[in-house]
This record gives sequence, C-alpha cells and structure tokens, in this order.
Amino acid sequence: MKKIFIFLLISSSLSAQYQYTKTQRNLDFALAFGSAVSPSLSYQKLYGIGKSDRFKIGWGVRFNTFFSGQKDFITAPAKLTSGKESIVALFTENIVGNLDTLQLTNSAIGSLNGKVVLQYSFRKLDLGFNIDALGFTFGGKQSGKFIANESKSLNNTTQTAKPTAFNLLLISDSDIGSLNSELYARYWINDRFAVRVGASFQFIEYKTDKNLTFENDRFRHKALLPFVAITYSPFKMLYKDAR
Repeated sequence: MKKIFIFLLISSSLSAQYQYTKTQRNLDFALAFGSAVSPSLSYQKLYGIGKSDRFKIGWGVRFNTFFSGQKDFITAPAKLTSGKESIVALFTENIVGNLDTLQLTNSAIGSLNGKVVLQYSFRKLDLGFNIDALGFTFGGKQSGKFIANESKSLNNTTQTAKPTAFNLLLISDSDIGSLNSELYARYWINDRFAVRVGASFQFIEYKTDKNLTFENDRFRHKALLPFVAITYSPFKMLYKDAR
C-alpha cells in the first residue's frame, strides 16, 4: 500500500510539472545587432487557445530603439515603390525609376508600439512571431544627401529629415513609420527565466521637412538583424508532457 501511495504521489508531481498555464505574462529585454544596434524592452500577455493551450495569441507593448551609422533611406510609399497599395504590393516588382535615396549620416530613434503575438509551445520551448501594429516614434532631426533619379535640380542636395511620428501596420510598403517584427525561439531555463533568439525585421522611416520628387517626403530603411533576449515571467511557467 505504501509503494502504491509513493507511485501515485510521484505520478501526480510529474503531471503537475508539465501543466500549461492558460495565460502567459512576460517581460523581455532583447538586443538586435549587426549593421545597426537595436535594444528593445517589451511586455506581452498571451492567451491559450484549445484544450492543450499550446497555441497562444496575445498582445504586448514594445519600446524599440535603433542606432546606426550612415544608411540609405529609400522612397517609402507603396504607391511609388510598386504602384500598388494592397497585398498585391508583396508580389509586385519595384518601379526603379520612382525610387530616390536619402543618405543619413546617423540614425537614433525610439518608438513605442503595441504589438500582436502568435506562439506555439513544446514543453520548455516556445516558437513564435510578433509584429508591431500601432504607435509613435521620436528622435532628432538629421541632415543628409538626397539622390534623385528624375530631378537634376534636387539631385545631390542636402535635405533635413526627422522620424515619422505615427506608426501603423498595414501591408508591406503600405506601412507607415517605424515598426519591428520578430521570428523567435524561446527556451525556459526554469520557471521564471528564459533565453530567446531569432531574427528582427525592422522598418525605420524618416520624413523630410518638404516634399521632394513625386511630391514625396517619406523614406525608409529596412534592416534584418539577429537578436538575443532574456525573458522574465512574474508567474511560474508550467508545461504539460508532450506525449
């Protein structure tokens, strides 16, 4: 009888060890690096879907920063880059003649955005994707050289620009402002802490103080950067046996 009791106690303990939580709340510090340096700090809350709660969907808030040396910022609006302003723009080639370049000697911006999160979990491993949806950006003015394809009078002139203040997720080049998205894998070291790695894809946008060729004043730099992150959960993370 004593052996049976011990067996049931151990079985119960193992079962409890791998029970998923219905919701997941995380604080996260990430550092993306490479052609630029981009630290970010975020909070997210995820909600389990289905009986197993393995798949989660949620929301979060992320504070992004982006620091770099000289970068080329290319004509941003989708109506100019591809002539399309819908999902079709994803599959349409750029119109090279419409693309001008604003060369900025350095970039230093901060943005605060709400984000959407999708995640699937395997025991101590989470696989997920998140993307900024709405927010605002701040940063100082920069002066840079404008390289125009179609205007001799504006070509090689010095222009002043500052970060686009309003950020909005639409579709591809239809996006407005500075937005960050991540594809990631997270491994839970214990109930509180995890390590997260992946790729960060960022849109960084500046707006000139006057309209230039094609009546355009928005220019975008796209950056794909690897990142590492530390995640902290104020609540214990418990997982269910995958069998």
